[in-house]
Amino acid sequence: MTTGSFKACKPRLTRIWPKAFSASRSTFRQASTSVSTRRGPRSHRRPANDQHLQSRPIAKGSRMSPSPLRRPLPESVATFEARLNSLTAILAETAELYDTTAHFPHANFSLLHEHGLLGLVVPTELGGGGANLVKAQQVISAVARGEPSTALILVMQYLQHARLQDNVNWPRDLRVRVGEEAVREGALINALRVEPDLGTPARGGLPGTIARRTAEGWRISGTKIYSTGSHGLTWFAVWGRSDDDDPLVGTWLVHKDTPGIQIIEDWDHLGMRATNSHEIRFDNVLVPLEHAVSVSPWSAPKSDLDPAGMLWMSVLLSSVYDGIAQSARDWLVDWLEQRKPSNLGAALSTLPRFQETVGHIDTLLFANRSLLDAAAQGLTPTQHAGQLKYLVTGNAIRAVELAIEASGNPGLSRSNPLQRHYRNVLCGRVHTPQNDAVLIGVGKAAFAARNAAH
Repeated sequence: MTTGSFKACKPRLTRIWPKAFSASRSTFRQASTSVSTRRGPRSHRRPANDQHLQSRPIAKGSRMSPSPLRRPLPESVATFEARLNSLTAILAETAELYDTTAHFPHANFSLLHEHGLLGLVVPTELGGGGANLVKAQQVISAVARGEPSTALILVMQYLQHARLQDNVNWPRDLRVRVGEEAVREGALINALRVEPDLGTPARGGLPGTIARRTAEGWRISGTKIYSTGSHGLTWFAVWGRSDDDDPLVGTWLVHKDTPGIQIIEDWDHLGMRATNSHEIRFDNVLVPLEHAVSVSPWSAPKSDLDPAGMLWMSVLLSSVYDGIAQSARDWLVDWLEQRKPSNLGAALSTLPRFQETVGHIDTLLFANRSLLDAAAQGLTPTQHAGQLKYLVTGNAIRAVELAIEASGNPGLSRSNPLQRHYRNVLCGRVHTPQNDAVLIGVGKAAFAARNAAH
């Protein structure tokens, strides 16, 4: 955001968290970086008369104010929930703006960093919060109700750090560095896996991104698409392969300031627009040999995502879309209370038809809360992680569809947020595991269990 558009948020931020406001201002200063940027095709750009784009240059190399490494102070459940509710309200104030401009939400992440939430799941011995899945899910839900693109990027941060310190494949010094930078500087990390030719690696296949071993280190070349967070990331966990006869396949860790990285600004999506999920190109990028942090031979592959990690992914991703549905539900309830047609002489909320619709929505969201709470508390077997994502995202989409049906034309008007919630919630179907893969896997397991019993 520019200084001009940021002023609209200043009174609220200054009143509640003055430090957060001062930290957020620094995100709009341009910093030197080795990552170059190129705009996508003209069809992806907004018109020249878009006031937001004219006044809000993209801050590509911005940094957050450092925080000292220290153990978080104890906090009561009520205080934590109140803090999250306030964050939701603040993030919601600029959600429409980020949806319109599709810029990375730097100010949001400065605010989250000020509250210690970017290092929430980093172990306490590294200065982080050491949070479990229950607390991480609470945070993601609160952030998603305010601005879901911010929540999705935060999910990726939590998924990486939740398992990082237990991943013995990584050199210890790199694990510690990445963890401490998340706490101290708010450094973000995400895995870059999807490629133009291969598509999603969840469907199998070798990556086209190649790491060539040299005397200096690894030279990495390749292209990644749908790179959630792009401009805001400090670390890229790049999925690739070596050029050996039996290639090593896995993750190479690349810092954003490494020469040879180019971000192609081609993300012009229907929903989750502020995720900045641009294309990133690596052209002969040099990283140290020890930055092949988690690789294994293609002939004997090892997965970084164990069943517990899969459950974290399903719970947190699903919480983003459940949070969107909750916001849609709240808008509908307020609108039905306020809308009083002259021929009715009362609010629409007095009509049984709309009471039934809200009851249907609340029942879907109750089912979601029950599923998410049980899974976060460890009460759901890990083999059901995919089904959890299928059910929660499906319920969330249906809940927003019901709100659209009930509100009619006003719900699809750009002047109301419901159309934005609808565009955002539809993206829940895209994430791995996708619906067909989940259901096929469950069906195969059913037949395998039957055959094993006979």
